[in-house]
Amino acid sequence: MGFTYNSNGLQPTLNQENLLHRITNQIRRSLELQEILAATVAEVRSFLATDRVMVYRFDADGSGEVIAESIHEQRLPSLLGLHFPADDIPQQARDLFISTRQRSIVDVASRKIGLSPLKSQETGEYLQNENIYYRQIDPCHIQYLTAMGVQSSLVVPILHQEPVRQGESVKRQLWGLLVSHHSQPRTILKRELKIVQQVADQVMIAIAQSNLLTEARTQQKQEATINRVTTLLHKLPTIQLQDALEEVVTAFNGIGGRIYINHSGKTYTSGEQPQLPSDVENITIEKHPVWRNWIAEFQPGHTWAITDLYKEQRLGVLATAFQSTQIRGLLVIPLHDRQNFIGVISIFRPAYDSEILWAGRHDPNQRQRLPRFSFKLWREQRKGQARQWKPEEISLGKALSYHFSMAIHQQQMYEQVQALNTNLESRVEEQTAELKKSLLLTKAIKQVTEQIRSTLDLKATLQAIVQEVRLLLNADRVLIYQLMGESGGEVTVEDINGEWPSVLGMNAPLECFPDEISRLYFRGRVRAVNNVSTETLSDCNREFLQNIQVQANLIVPINISEQLWGLLIAHQCHAPRNWQDAEIDLLQQVADQAAIAIQQAQLYEQSCIAETQAKAKAAQLEQALSELRDTQAKLIQTEKMSSLGQLVAGVAHEINNPVNFIYGNLSHANDYIQQLLELLNLYKLHYPQPDEQINSLIQVIDLEFLIEDLPKTISSMQIGTDRIRSIVLSLRNFSRLDEAENKPVDLHEGIENTLLILQHRLKANANLTGVEIIKNYADLTRIECFAGQMNQVFMNILSNAIDALEQSRIMNKGENCPSKPTIWISTQISTDQSRFLIRIADNGLGMNENIKKRIFDPFFTTKSVGKGTGLGLAISYQIIVEKHGGSMDCISEIGKGTEILIEIPMKRFS
Repeated sequence: MGFTYNSNGLQPTLNQENLLHRITNQIRRSLELQEILAATVAEVRSFLATDRVMVYRFDADGSGEVIAESIHEQRLPSLLGLHFPADDIPQQARDLFISTRQRSIVDVASRKIGLSPLKSQETGEYLQNENIYYRQIDPCHIQYLTAMGVQSSLVVPILHQEPVRQGESVKRQLWGLLVSHHSQPRTILKRELKIVQQVADQVMIAIAQSNLLTEARTQQKQEATINRVTTLLHKLPTIQLQDALEEVVTAFNGIGGRIYINHSGKTYTSGEQPQLPSDVENITIEKHPVWRNWIAEFQPGHTWAITDLYKEQRLGVLATAFQSTQIRGLLVIPLHDRQNFIGVISIFRPAYDSEILWAGRHDPNQRQRLPRFSFKLWREQRKGQARQWKPEEISLGKALSYHFSMAIHQQQMYEQVQALNTNLESRVEEQTAELKKSLLLTKAIKQVTEQIRSTLDLKATLQAIVQEVRLLLNADRVLIYQLMGESGGEVTVEDINGEWPSVLGMNAPLECFPDEISRLYFRGRVRAVNNVSTETLSDCNREFLQNIQVQANLIVPINISEQLWGLLIAHQCHAPRNWQDAEIDLLQQVADQAAIAIQQAQLYEQSCIAETQAKAKAAQLEQALSELRDTQAKLIQTEKMSSLGQLVAGVAHEINNPVNFIYGNLSHANDYIQQLLELLNLYKLHYPQPDEQINSLIQVIDLEFLIEDLPKTISSMQIGTDRIRSIVLSLRNFSRLDEAENKPVDLHEGIENTLLILQHRLKANANLTGVEIIKNYADLTRIECFAGQMNQVFMNILSNAIDALEQSRIMNKGENCPSKPTIWISTQISTDQSRFLIRIADNGLGMNENIKKRIFDPFFTTKSVGKGTGLGLAISYQIIVEKHGGSMDCISEIGKGTEILIEIPMKRFS
């Protein structure tokens, strides 16, 4: 990339001025540095018409990163976001960038580099003429740019001047570089170099403004944090140290923190905390000698920022306390009231992981000796890095130290004043305590009385008594001990304050409480034991009380109807106690109220028992009545079916005998008639000319017709007797008088027999057109069941279906009924082969929910008087559910018919 001076032409001058004007406006419009840099590289690339313009920023370790870039039509690969190691730019070149503000122009084709300083290296003064000095370029530099795809480049340094105090010298730092790359050889004009330098100067201004903005925002954020913390620290009556600590930890982006108050030894913690070894785990880290010696070195106003606590030699012993945590950085903020140490704030910060994108593979532990041949993206993972504490964070720590120190000092003064006020108040309270206590006892008796009257539940009443008494006496345990006759007694209710052992349900040893003591309690004796260890007690009684951790007790009897019912007892477990007369009087009055409540509860309990017994007796009678009705229904139906079965069987038997006689002789009669006809044919053959009288008779009887019709007549008689025999067999199968036991049968045969018997009802009549039967039978072997009872179920369901169809036809008489009366019968086997399913449905009127819920109830019927007993479906339900262990359900909806579903357990026989 060469350098040429061109002084002609107004248009380039205007373009230069427009470029500077646009960049200046961008800097003024936006305070965000990234937006300014992005606009700058785009404008410079457009101005120079090169393939890539970028801004390269140096990091603290000397490496750098491309933070802004503009590329023309992707002629060169993007380097945005990629880092370059410090060795890529020699230290000598960096020094010249700062001292002389040197610009460099490289032309790869001619292998020359042009250097143009703005300042004299000897005097440090700005040069009047910006001359270019050419020399041969280092071959490594040529290889570097060639590998990058660059044939010409322009590099202009970007310096940054830190604000200085009055009297201090100006210090400039090399902030970054403004770089232009072109994939083809290109000549840089002198005016272009001048304009790019002016752009770099504007960028320097933008960087300064951005730094000022960042500092202002940081200052604003710190002030907001201090305001929030100060608000929490000055809340009355107590400062909110815990909330303030959490606010501080958040402000420092920490994972934990601690505040240690020296005068009280109290510690406030937030987030992750160090764990001291087991041998010193009973002290906090602030009380450890190593920590205390270290803190003693701190002067007021000093803050210690530790980037990596594992590298801090003075904390070596304590470093083990942090090994189980993520804590890596430590900010220690001592708190002083003038010269007095009053506490310390510790903020913990974790290590962090990062990823750096390098332009080409880079080993940070080795110096780059040869030029790089590839700038392909290479990712470096950095684990467990310690984060540096920034100066503004340390400054914030010092500011917070002042506010915390002042707040803690004020709180200590406030507590001292409060302690004095408390002493004065306690004297006044002691003088009024007795009056209040008397009032409280009076109110307590009233509360107990109201509680007793509010319920008649004995258990609840006794529990309320012990709760109220324990609160009033401030005792450790209050209980009621109920006497149980000769077996002694037991603790029925108790109320405990704290974690003292429960004695609920405990029986007192009889030998510890002889009859003499019981008689004393019956006469109203009250026993107050102030100290179990020193009181005159039997050894047995003392041991018993000590076993349940009693050091003092107060016992008041509960007498009902001239009998000792039990004892109301208060226990003091944590220390001996001198029972006061007012407390004894309170317990006596509560015991009297308890006696009244117990009497009332006993009477109420007796009345409840009597009521329960009466209800139980009524329920038994109702159950007996229900069972009687079921039995009556079963007897009626059983007798009905038995009579019907005997009648059917008798009729079948009486018909069967003559029919069998006729059926048996029809075959012989047929043979005889055939023989006579053969004989008659022989006569006609041998005597073709019969007598006149025979001819007359032949004509009268129409012999030809007789010979033709007689075999047909015999055949019709044969068919009729077969039909009669089939009906008789169906009657016998339906009655099943010879098959009353549980045995394998073909249920399809039972259904067919039932349909045969009901055939006359299925035919068309005055009320009903012919009923269509649609059957869908499963391929089924015999099922073990009570055949006669199953036939009874089929008869009841099919009869009801026919009745429903007749009722539907009557109600719809005179209207066009779109559907023909139909009954669907289907059988199937469940998928698990364990149950046999029968579905019988009709397209009658259906029924509503109220009727559907009661159709299986005995004596419930929707038919008119004389047409139904209400037992058919009830008996059918019992046969299916109770006799066969199955289920029977009904699905029905008004206008959509009714479907009965039957399921019975299946045991098949081949």
